[in-house]
Amino acid sequence: MGNFTSSIVIPFYGDSADAVALISQLQRQKKYEQPIEIIISDDCSPEPFPELEGVRVVRRETNGGFGSAVNSGAEIATGKWLFILNSDLTIPPDFIQRMVEKGEEYGEALISPQVVDHEGRGQWVGRKFPTTFHYGWEWFTALARFRHTSWWQRAVGHDLSCVTGKTATPDWVIGACMMLPTQTFKDLGGFDQRFFMNCEEVDLQRRLAERGIPRVFAGDITVEHVGGGSSGENKQRRQWVTDARFIYADKWNEQKHLKQVLTGISYLNYAVNKLREKRNPAVNAREILNYELSFVKGQP
Repeated sequence: MGNFTSSIVIPFYGDSADAVALISQLQRQKKYEQPIEIIISDDCSPEPFPELEGVRVVRRETNGGFGSAVNSGAEIATGKWLFILNSDLTIPPDFIQRMVEKGEEYGEALISPQVVDHEGRGQWVGRKFPTTFHYGWEWFTALARFRHTSWWQRAVGHDLSCVTGKTATPDWVIGACMMLPTQTFKDLGGFDQRFFMNCEEVDLQRRLAERGIPRVFAGDITVEHVGGGSSGENKQRRQWVTDARFIYADKWNEQKHLKQVLTGISYLNYAVNKLREKRNPAVNAREILNYELSFVKGQP
């Protein structure tokens, strides 16, 4: 490795305002005197990332999604610790210092802080490795009104032990803000680039688990995340998510009969929506069914 203690890789696509703001926060970090390396991985953005002092920019020739962008940045990373940060994060002034201290405490591990929205609500950072039941439960929209309950969150695979102020070791943590040893990331071959958006961090952490490398939720460190800033429109984003789940299921030989289960639940949703349609003519049960089935059509 080089003279840097930490390398920060920020995937970029779209408007540079958020990434520029995050870079400014990184360059103003307090209580951290070790040199940090800031790398922007421009994922063939229509508007290229501007040149900034103290920032290395990798410009990809094609748009490959989150994992591919991170891999391109990590290829030139030379620090001991590799930070993978979404561009729309707001971090505390001692963020790097505290994360590195946590890393030194655990050694070889992947670490995520608590991630909250603008209102301070946790974004369910820690989760269980996905199953057909998790995805099927989430697909059953008739239960969506119970999302505020702990039993609904548990049923979709959220690890409820991951709360602000606590430390936990979930199966995996969301990819908005992660840190692990750079060499570990490179030894694993980085993210699997078959995943365009979503599940790439689950797959990476599944491979970490196979090597006995823990995934740590550090709830005493908190960052703020907007989310969805460069992930496309809702329909496109949902298709990416669904495609990624099928790729993951195929790779790990998990989630048996996923297509059949999601299709069947779509018809359950249809039955519920037909009842709703009788009370509310604005509800179009057939249109909703066709919309849901469009995401699983063509899946293996």
